[in-house]
Amino acid sequence: MGKPMTILAIETSCDETSAAVVKDGREILSNVISTQIDIHKKFGGVVPEVASRKHLENVNLIVQEALEQGGVKLEDIDAVAVTSGPGLVGALLIGLTTAKALAYSINKPLIGVNHIEGHISANYIQHKELEPPFVCLVASGGHSHIVKVLNYGSYKILGQTRDDAAGEAFDKIARALGLGYPGGPLIDKMAAQGNAHAIDFPRAYLEEGSYDFSFSGLKSSALNYLNSMKMKGEEISIPDVAASFQEAVVEVLSEKLIRAAVEHGSKYAVLAGGVAANSRLRQALTHLGEQRGIHVLYPAPVLCTDNAAMIGSAAYYRYLNGSVSDLTLNARPNLTIGESV
Repeated sequence: MGKPMTILAIETSCDETSAAVVKDGREILSNVISTQIDIHKKFGGVVPEVASRKHLENVNLIVQEALEQGGVKLEDIDAVAVTSGPGLVGALLIGLTTAKALAYSINKPLIGVNHIEGHISANYIQHKELEPPFVCLVASGGHSHIVKVLNYGSYKILGQTRDDAAGEAFDKIARALGLGYPGGPLIDKMAAQGNAHAIDFPRAYLEEGSYDFSFSGLKSSALNYLNSMKMKGEEISIPDVAASFQEAVVEVLSEKLIRAAVEHGSKYAVLAGGVAANSRLRQALTHLGEQRGIHVLYPAPVLCTDNAAMIGSAAYYRYLNGSVSDLTLNARPNLTIGESV
């Protein structure tokens, strides 16, 4: 689909230091990820200053490892891609500074990438047949968007969270249950042992026809339930709370995504972001999609979390669209999908 390109991509938007070599936007030659989960676990969440320092320590080593695993030299690279936002400003700047230096040193294009666009593009790697237009749910710790992908690099937001993102809600309830951090995978694992219908937590569908989300009421309901049980001295079934809470989140996400796909004439309902790794969400969406004639697609778990391969994929299509950055590219911590990098 254009000039063959090998892109070196760097991702440092939060607490993963990642570098990847991606060919033609769809083929991973390497995808190296260094996670900081164990470091931040004791704090119950990501500490921005700590994340930035670890990125600074790791980024050059991770880039070198990605080149070696990809079987290429820096001089063989056609462009350097990097996440410019959204994310933690200090963390973003580490990746940006590194990418600028590398692009300048080999006199190759620099391509700034929107992190959310990267998550969507992970599906191009996983599903070689996937092409726009389609409808996508981007669900992570910081984002819950339903996006219509009109074309490569062209997006329309159909719905978004009005308060907590889905992943953020999982983190908060996991913390309240004493499960630790990160909350999503721990809730998913605990829920497998519980009864999803044990507790009737609310589902917020909002106004008729809305694709927006609101999880603050659900979160408050779960916290109130836990406090009430403690005050009455009654035993709390952590697996049942986890399963019931997860089911409430999953039902709303699934129903809205599949409805969006049907109403916007998309044969695909696509998942992206960290919450896309949730086993119950995948199961529920696949089942609902089969009922309504929609094909549900999602990336492998390693491509759901933050990684540089997805940034390399997005960068390829940005390059084909003529979107090349210069060395004044800066961090955009509040960048939104569809906004110019």
